[in-house]
Amino acid sequence: MNLQAALKETYLRERPADAARCIEKLPKRVLREHIAAINPAMLVKCMDYMSGGRALALFSALSKEQQQAVLQDASPRLALALLAGMKEDAREQLMAALPNSVRSDLQRLQHFHEDSAGRLLERPYDTIRVDMTVAQALDILRRSGARRTRTLYVVDRGNHLVGRVDMQTMAMAGSDQLLSELLEDVDASILATTPRSEVVELLDKYRVDSLPVVDVEGRLLGVVRYQRLFEAIETVAIESMQKMVGVSVDERALSPAVFSVKRRLPWLHINLLTAFLAAAVVGIFESLIAQFTALAVLLPVVAGQSGNAGSQALAVTMRGLALREIGTREWRKVLWKELQVGAIDGVALAFTCGIAVFAWSQSVGLAIVIGVAMIMSMIAAGISGAVVPIILIRAGQDPATAASIILTTVTDVAGFFSFLGTATLLAFML
Repeated sequence: MNLQAALKETYLRERPADAARCIEKLPKRVLREHIAAINPAMLVKCMDYMSGGRALALFSALSKEQQQAVLQDASPRLALALLAGMKEDAREQLMAALPNSVRSDLQRLQHFHEDSAGRLLERPYDTIRVDMTVAQALDILRRSGARRTRTLYVVDRGNHLVGRVDMQTMAMAGSDQLLSELLEDVDASILATTPRSEVVELLDKYRVDSLPVVDVEGRLLGVVRYQRLFEAIETVAIESMQKMVGVSVDERALSPAVFSVKRRLPWLHINLLTAFLAAAVVGIFESLIAQFTALAVLLPVVAGQSGNAGSQALAVTMRGLALREIGTREWRKVLWKELQVGAIDGVALAFTCGIAVFAWSQSVGLAIVIGVAMIMSMIAAGISGAVVPIILIRAGQDPATAASIILTTVTDVAGFFSFLGTATLLAFML
């Protein structure tokens, strides 16, 4: 790497927001020569501060190898914006060249439920920033070719939605006036996973022509306009009349009982088998439990705490996956975070539980056993809560149905084994 490329990478790494503004000002014809030798990981940091349109222009100037590297490192929000702006044939060719795990994750991220805002949103034509003047914003609108736009949604340097500006207000303002002076509060914003019924309610409640779509960090993804929503509802109504009856592949709250049984019963059988597995672990230490009956009293405490901790980690992970906050490629980051949480919670609970058990039993050994077991089981619970739903998605299964069953097994087995195994090793202290 030459000195010029090294300096560029340092600037991109240390000042990604400022670098994004500089790149946005570069003509498209010179973009390629400036970024030819840049590490794609540095470009990803910069793209996160750019609008979808600008980021796509930069992405288009990259080589195929650089594009693949960017998609592998990009956040779900950025990856979605880049893929959505590509032509279908180019997108398919690029996706085909990616590793299987990355490709399947990006395909999942691109899929929104038929009844969600993600299927209705229009990508922003360009970024309208709060520090722009009226003249600059109008120039962007003219070049974009946008029509029938009544409301502009304005973002900050990090693409976070900060407000809106009415077109009539802009028309009456001076050309040098800043948009920050014309800014109005946004009545409501929605996530891409928001159901269509909720979008309709919000549009009706606030009497607006559009709603901004943001990610979980408040960054603008696009806009759902009233006209687009009306067309979608009309299309669904026509299709319903043609088909006369709809068949859903997913279970709903009011799905027929037989359908629900078919979806649930296999997993309940699996749960039965896993329950026998947990019972088998207890059976291994049957003689130890018979010798020290206090272990049988405390056994549910460890299993219960690890189960609750695992459920917390599972809920957070599944929420992140559902809201496109994370993809399956981020499993290492999620695992490391939950590993730390499990260890810290385990130490805290081990201290509290150890004191309580000592006060109850007057046995230092028993207090140490349950303390060590609590730490081990909490770590195992955090790991399973983070990894199980990701593994299920990669295996093509629905984590909403299967994750809790597998999690219960893992936490029970881990709790029983850690507690009784530690008791076996420290039996001389009991």
